[in-house]
Parts: sequence; C-alpha cells; structure tokens
Amino acid sequence: MDYVVGDIQGCADALERLLAKVGFSPSRDRLYVLGDLVNRGPDSLGVLRRLRGLGDAAACVLGNHDWHLLAVAAGVRPRHRNDTLDDILDAPDREDWLGWLRQQRMALHSGGWLMLHAGVVPQWDLARTLALAAGLERALREAPPREFLGAMFGNEPLAWSESLAGAERLRFTLNVLTRIRFVTPAGRLEFATKDGADAAPAGFSPWFDAPGRKTLGTRVAFGHWSTLGLFDRPDVLGLDTGCVWGGQLSAARIDGGRREIVQVDCEQAQRPGGSSRASTPRDRA
Repeated sequence: MDYVVGDIQGCADALERLLAKVGFSPSRDRLYVLGDLVNRGPDSLGVLRRLRGLGDAAACVLGNHDWHLLAVAAGVRPRHRNDTLDDILDAPDREDWLGWLRQQRMALHSGGWLMLHAGVVPQWDLARTLALAAGLERALREAPPREFLGAMFGNEPLAWSESLAGAERLRFTLNVLTRIRFVTPAGRLEFATKDGADAAPAGFSPWFDAPGRKTLGTRVAFGHWSTLGLFDRPDVLGLDTGCVWGGQLSAARIDGGRREIVQVDCEQAQRPGGSSRASTPRDRA
C-alpha cells in the first residue's frame, strides 16, 4: 500500500502513531513524505531517524524548513528564535544527517501522482517540473554547500521566464517547489499572503486554480499550506493539516485508485501569536 503524508515538522510521536494506525510495514508498504520533515516540532532528529530507518520504503521531498536547516548548518542563514533544530545541529553525527537530507528529492512522480512540497507555476507541465527539480537536486548534492546555499535564498526573480539561467533559475525553482501559494496566470509569485485560498490578492489565484495550468491532467499531492487545511479534490490533494500547531498529521492511501484519508491528532508545539514550547512564532511559514 502506498501512503503520502503531509508536513511532519519534527513531530516524531505523531509520525509513529500515524504509522501504527495504518499498520505500516516496510516490507509491504511505501511512504511518500511531502517535505518539512523538520523544525518547529519537538523531535526533528527523531523524525529523520525514523524515516531513514524505513530505508527504501520511504521517499521524501524537501520543504522550506528542510532547506532552512541545511542553510543554517552551512552558516548562510541565522537560527530563528522559533527553530527546533538544535538536536540535529548539535549532534556529533550531524554531517551524516545533513548528507542524507541532501540526497532527498524535490519532486516525485509515482502511481500517477506528482508529489512535491508546495506547488507549481502554470507554465510547467509534468516533464518540466521533474526536470527542473532534478537540476536543483544535482546542484544541492554536488555544489559547495556554503556557496550554493548562500545564493538560493531570496524572493527574486518573482516570475517565470524561459530565459532564467544559473542561480536565478535554481532559486526560482526552489521558491516554487517549496514556497508557492498564490500565482498569476503569467507565473508571478506572491509570498506575503499566508492565509487560506480565499485570501488571494488581486490578480492572483491559488496555484492549483491558475488558468492554463499545464499540470492540470496530473494528480498533485502537496503540503506547505497549513491555513488551507485538508484539501481533497480529485486532481489535487493538500495534506498539511497543521500538526505542529495542534492540528492533525494527515496521510492518504493513494494506491489502486483509492483515496483514503488517515489522521492522528497532534500535541500543540507552536502557538501563533503566543507562547510555544520553544518560542513565539510569527506566522506559519
């Protein structure tokens, strides 16, 4: 059986309970993880240990929090006050864990599903999405970490163009695959709005409703958007249900044409606008 799971964000106990609830067996089943494996929850290292321990039975894509960890470890981004990454960053074998993360994927296509952390711009079809993701994966694995990661963070360029090249093309790809929520039909991104789908700024729409989206014929599973909540329609499946905020950790069985949602309740590790176990988060980014 094939399961796809939304943002775990360091909630190792919730992951364990979810695997137990579905009766997950590494010899029989496969788990696809939609990014944000770490951060904001209480046990990021425990999540990595569990997923890595599943071997070939688990396949992960990276989210913005996973990239943030890699950048902090490389010394190109500061630790945020609400990060919960010290268990990895201070581990004696941290380079082994960081190396494992760098081997993970940016997009997966299996069983008719395109799986990624955030979404796509309307100009990308399935083949283009997978090719751009593969290029970003190669750079992450092969380029000098400090130099490469230092060039990957920032909002520019904001719009897709076939002429994008080098670091700009890679940075745009990263921003789309790990940060997109709203987009224009021309492929322009908007990062300020983090509310639900009905909060789209003028001229923008949720990426999955963008006119002319070339992945329209492909089923897409994604995470990243906790304010959207569980989003379950035939062509699009959003599975970030805010585990770290006291919501649920959600998975869907997707093999054999089935769509079975499984959830476990999560202990609240972060409180928007208030105190948390670790800090005071500013938002759900």
